[in-house]
Amino acid sequence: MGEGPPSGRIAALLIATLVISGCGNVLPRAQEETLSPWQTYDEAKASFDQIVVGETTVPELSKLGFDPHLTPNISHITYIDLLARFLPNQSIRMDDLDPQVSQCLLAREICYGLQFTPSYIDRQRYGNAFLDIFGFRRNTRITGWRFNGLIVIHDDLVVYTLDGGDANINQLEKTKRPLGPIQEMDIRGSIDLN
Repeated sequence: MGEGPPSGRIAALLIATLVISGCGNVLPRAQEETLSPWQTYDEAKASFDQIVVGETTVPELSKLGFDPHLTPNISHITYIDLLARFLPNQSIRMDDLDPQVSQCLLAREICYGLQFTPSYIDRQRYGNAFLDIFGFRRNTRITGWRFNGLIVIHDDLVVYTLDGGDANINQLEKTKRPLGPIQEMDIRGSIDLN
């Protein structure tokens, strides 16, 4: 009985090591960041809270970091996009909106919005490396934050703001495929740890 080729022995040794150790430090990690001046949810929220509806002007917005020409990942939204957002269907009428938003939308071209969604998402796989690599079981911890902000501007004056998001994302995503790489369908489960 002859010995297998060296590459076959190395592969077998690597697989045996992964099975025995079950170590997760060889598993992939992915980080997704929307570049912005804000490093945390609280920083983004604190900057956003400095905007005063009815008082903050466009030049003042720029000083606060809300300038689509200078700050990455801030979107300029036309009044048509704002119409679709505030009046998504016929059950909502112009009279149902905040009066400042209604006046802005009726002004058309001098009404626009700024939207930004700074975020940082970290996806760390953990568990048995052999089961993960060969597709039998994959566990991923998802952590991070995501902030959503909308600023409505009428004739260079902020008339409306809206914010939200997730200050503390902490989820577990588990995928099981009993037949491993030959199985087509994933069985997924997600647990929100907050």
